[in-house]
Amino acid sequence: MRLLPAAVLAVLCAVHLAPEAHSDPIPPVSAAAADVGFVDVRSVVPDAVIDLRYATADNFVGTPLYPAGARCLIHQSLAPGLATAAEVLRAQGLRLVFWDCYRPHSVQVRMFQVVPDPNWVAEPGSYSKSHESGRSVDVTLTGPTGLLDMGTDFDDFTARANALRTVGLTAAQQRNRALLRQAMAAGGLQVYSGEWWHFDGPGAGDRRPIIDVPVG
Repeated sequence: MRLLPAAVLAVLCAVHLAPEAHSDPIPPVSAAAADVGFVDVRSVVPDAVIDLRYATADNFVGTPLYPAGARCLIHQSLAPGLATAAEVLRAQGLRLVFWDCYRPHSVQVRMFQVVPDPNWVAEPGSYSKSHESGRSVDVTLTGPTGLLDMGTDFDDFTARANALRTVGLTAAQQRNRALLRQAMAAGGLQVYSGEWWHFDGPGAGDRRPIIDVPVG
């Protein structure tokens, strides 16, 4: 990505990409979601772009898996890290785009029925972890001219999706992925090696009781 002069970057950050107050207050999460420690990511990252692919047909299953109006819910333990990552990116004229956050166990079951390959879709078990516990997110970056080119779309089930892939990727695509990794790492979130868009927060790999609360 071409570096911008400091004066131009300052204007972009202040005018285009500063945290935006939502026109309507963010409604409280459901009692069930609050009971397991979930919060709406917009309360943590006010300028987050929410593009939940599983609330649309634009996903590998080909049909919506979340209801209309689904929200990006995260466990509160991710809040400090995501706030830090967003601040780092904001200083570079960039914003986080959230493709997936908390994922109900029932949705994970449906996904594995469609693609029963644990190399690409986590096999559901008798526990919740990662997305199912609200401790992982799928994200990309956007800037003043739109989404950054990362070399693949979301849920690309090929080796090109590997986080540290270089073969077949342009220098710009590699730099863009590195920008995302570095910002998320600043917040303590680690990339999953098989998917450049997937980041785990503290305790993402821990097995917990199954969580299946509404995402609306």
